[in-house]
Amino acid sequence: MDHPLIDLINQKIAQAQAEGDFDDLPGAGQPLPECDDPENALLNRVIEQNGAVPEFVQLSRELARLREQLRDCADRTQRRSLMQDMSMMEARIELAKQAFRRG
Repeated sequence: MDHPLIDLINQKIAQAQAEGDFDDLPGAGQPLPECDDPENALLNRVIEQNGAVPEFVQLSRELARLREQLRDCADRTQRRSLMQDMSMMEARIELAKQAFRRG
């Protein structure tokens, strides 16, 4: 079922076209930017603009911090603990990557 105001909307668009209101718009004649997921385009843009990243990226950053700690650590016990944490983090990253690929 069409929108109840579809005729009025189409009339206003036709009138604007006839009056040249759509002439010389920025990007006229150019293709629209690619959008691989039109249903979630707005959500994806908001997430991107706010610096959100996939879980595996966040975990990779955490792994890099652990590596820095390991490099600066002299205590054998603490180094062993950091290496265990890094091993677990690498496994979590792989799982997160697989989940991300599955969507």
